[in-house]
Amino acid sequence: MKLFLWVGLGGGIGSIARYAIHLGMLRYFPNHFPIGTFTVNILGSFLIGLFLGLSAKSVGWSDEFRIFLTIGLCGGFTTFSTFAVENLKLLENSNYSGFLFYTVGSIILGILAVWGGFALTKI
Repeated sequence: MKLFLWVGLGGGIGSIARYAIHLGMLRYFPNHFPIGTFTVNILGSFLIGLFLGLSAKSVGWSDEFRIFLTIGLCGGFTTFSTFAVENLKLLENSNYSGFLFYTVGSIILGILAVWGGFALTKI
């Protein structure tokens, strides 16, 4: 039960952070490209790679703290359900170049960001 509370707490914080970034990006980049979710997916991918790398280094993190950061915080912060909905909207609006860039960019940069976060822990 305690782990569920850690996941819930992390998820709540991650969700709030995601929403704040979304609103901030809309304010500064008010266009039809989902830059907020794009930014969150890349940043979240980097952070989960970093957290997993650090926990693998045995930096003294408890299982509760690792779960709080990865499943809770990062899980609440990054959402591929939103990613899918926004891709659908891009297709519905015939924004094929936006759809292609968003999909391919999110996947490739997300994987590279996880690798970069994890590689950073090896330094």
